[in-house]
Amino acid sequence: MKMSRVIAKKATMRKISLKDKSLEYSFRESARARCLRITIHPGGELSATLPYGMNISKLENFLCQKADWILRKINLAKKRKPIILLPKSSRREYLKYKNQALKSAKLKIKELNKAYNFEYRRISIRNQKTRWGSCSRKGNLNFNYRIVHLPEKYLDYIIVHELCHLKEFNHSKRFWDLVGEMIPDYKIIRKEFRNL
Repeated sequence: MKMSRVIAKKATMRKISLKDKSLEYSFRESARARCLRITIHPGGELSATLPYGMNISKLENFLCQKADWILRKINLAKKRKPIILLPKSSRREYLKYKNQALKSAKLKIKELNKAYNFEYRRISIRNQKTRWGSCSRKGNLNFNYRIVHLPEKYLDYIIVHELCHLKEFNHSKRFWDLVGEMIPDYKIIRKEFRNL
């Protein structure tokens, strides 16, 4: 299960005046970006992703053109609380929470697999930047150490998701039917995960 990310250079911070309001934003260039993209994050932070080599003046002209929309979306985002703020990934954080994450994963797998009775091999905890969990064709289950920071319903979803890959190594209707046996509201949870 992948975590969202943008493959790009390190972000640069800048300030711009929109409708007489000083606003800080971040931008980065990406070789994969085909067009300019702006994002309003939970909490109201503004960021932009530029195709590699695009002039910064083109970005700021675009931001000025969209000023009303941007300021309205920022105000809305500030009123909404994100589901959970996860700590930045680091080796120090990983070593701190690795054993706790492994214990949590093992307990949840034992509990949730009672309904499926799937066979699996090794359970591992990793310091992954883009995945919450994965299942190998050999039956090994891998989880991101940051699962320790998740509310229980999201942890259950991740565990069930990877358990069901032991039976269906795909995302077919049969796979999602299996997930739905334990997590009936998995579609809602999938959407909420985009805010993590």
